[in-house]
Amino acid sequence: MGSGGAERARGSGIFGVSNTGAYRRMSTDYRSGRLQLATLSARHAIPIISGTREIVEVGGLMSYGPNFVDAWHQIGIYTGRVLKGTKPAELPVWQTSKFELIINAQIARMLGLEIPPQLLARADEVIE
Repeated sequence: MGSGGAERARGSGIFGVSNTGAYRRMSTDYRSGRLQLATLSARHAIPIISGTREIVEVGGLMSYGPNFVDAWHQIGIYTGRVLKGTKPAELPVWQTSKFELIINAQIARMLGLEIPPQLLARADEVIE
């Protein structure tokens, strides 16, 4: 949907899917796409919740999703094991167990939203 569709749509928020690889393929400039989304969100006072922290860093309200640095670390370990001769079929299936909750308190204030203190206390990071 182009920005015209976003301007006509009336909803209470935007949830961004956390498949950053697919998003990067859809956008010719990943950073520009995030900034454009955050700008539209601010202009229309629509909060964004995403599965990745990058959108929160440019103006999204919050994110909850896997810690990609931890996942990349695990991929490196698996790659090392394969390069040392372990057959990939012998490696256990790994699923991330470390998730992060990031809240942008500045955006919440701008949107007139009050984030419950219990949620702020549970956040891994609060951007002021």
